Amino acid sequence: MADKQNVFQRLVGKGLYPSQMAWMLLLPFRNLYLSPAKLASRLGLKDDSIVLELGCGPGYFSPFIAKKIPKGKLYLADIQPEMLEKARKRMNQKGIKNVELSLTQKDSLPFPDNHFDVIYLVTVLGEISEPNRYAKEMFRVLKPNGIVSISEQAGDPDSLTLANVEEILLPTGLRLKQVFGKGRTFTANFIKK
Repeated sequence: MADKQNVFQRLVGKGLYPSQMAWMLLLPFRNLYLSPAKLASRLGLKDDSIVLELGCGPGYFSPFIAKKIPKGKLYLADIQPEMLEKARKRMNQKGIKNVELSLTQKDSLPFPDNHFDVIYLVTVLGEISEPNRYAKEMFRVLKPNGIVSISEQAGDPDSLTLANVEEILLPTGLRLKQVFGKGRTFTANFIKK
């Protein structure tokens, strides 16, 4: 019973989304807030982009993004091995091959410096226990002129305001480039100069 209570508390409270409820992240109603196509249009992807999805969960956005970069590569990263396994199965079912999965730690990213053209997080930054440290890591692994894209959604218990996101990312040296949406539901793109 305690485990079920913990899952429910994580579902409606702050912190990591429970992997036991990953199926909810794949429901089509998510398109009302941010569809994979809309997200892709905001990322400035090229055929050969090297992209990192941080906090990929079960891979809701991943297949669409991977198809947009046929000559590139999509790295799916999550701190929960159960989520990565769900994402792996989803990508295999859809026949997606230009993908690599990576289990991340709570304070570092296992990638070389200046590696990614685009890093994106969808309703994830507020779940990270040390977001400022992760922001420095994102800056480190992002190529010059690369984009870090943060999408937030009203109603998410961990959602951040644009001001919160700026407080976390701007001290790294990233600069706000573009904002899509309004209020508590937005995508903010930051560039590494």
